[in-house]
Amino acid sequence: MEVKINREIRDYTESMFFGLSLRQFIFSVLAVGVAIGIYFGLRSFFGTETVSWMCVLGAFPFAALGFIKYHGMTAEQFLWAYIKSEFLMPKKLTFYPTNIYYEALKNVIANHEKEEWKRHD
Repeated sequence: MEVKINREIRDYTESMFFGLSLRQFIFSVLAVGVAIGIYFGLRSFFGTETVSWMCVLGAFPFAALGFIKYHGMTAEQFLWAYIKSEFLMPKKLTFYPTNIYYEALKNVIANHEKEEWKRHD
């Protein structure tokens, strides 16, 4: 008998419905609901192919919210982090370059220049 264990314990998700986690299941149901709503709402105005593409495009964001993780963050955690970093607490980062070699040899260069001036005098 073999028991599968995730290599990283934090990656463990309990499957609730149809092998999906509760989060994935809820967002899948929302995606299907949006697709059905778009289909019945727009089928009298557009052709079948156009309505089917609209259903896919309308359902995609909800499906993505349930399944996609970015740097270990869920979609709403990522969205909150983005809003905080870009709008609520933006920082102006200024880059001041430093020449490490010049800083390390500054004394040697100054002594060398003094010696050159003494030789020319």
